[in-house]
Amino acid sequence: MKLTDNFSMYEFECKCGCKMPEYVKINIIELANNLQYLRDYLKVPIHLTNSYRCKVHNKNVGGVKNSQHIKGKAADLKVDDVLPESLAAEISFLMFNNCFKKGGIGIYNTFTHVDIRGYFARWNKTNKK
Repeated sequence: MKLTDNFSMYEFECKCGCKMPEYVKINIIELANNLQYLRDYLKVPIHLTNSYRCKVHNKNVGGVKNSQHIKGKAADLKVDDVLPESLAAEISFLMFNNCFKKGGIGIYNTFTHVDIRGYFARWNKTNKK
């Protein structure tokens, strides 16, 4: 199922293969629309390495108990030839300018976490701190 010009539902599904609850789909649609804005702004493809996680899968991958991934409000992103820190800065700029819903941005060594929780949260889990 196509959600936006460049994102389909399958990209957001749990990696364990479980069925996504209907209430999560509402959040996924909102997240996809925000990510589409980011993609249009950057003018390059965005690769989702992770998005919705059921509670079991979230626990199995070491996710925090109250993860935004469980709610369908988060995605882990990679953009070819763009460092996680640079992608985080672009997303933060869009959030501060009300072009992307306020949320969390986490910087990791190989990806950038973004979520649409409704308030700002920031963290850096890289080795560079």
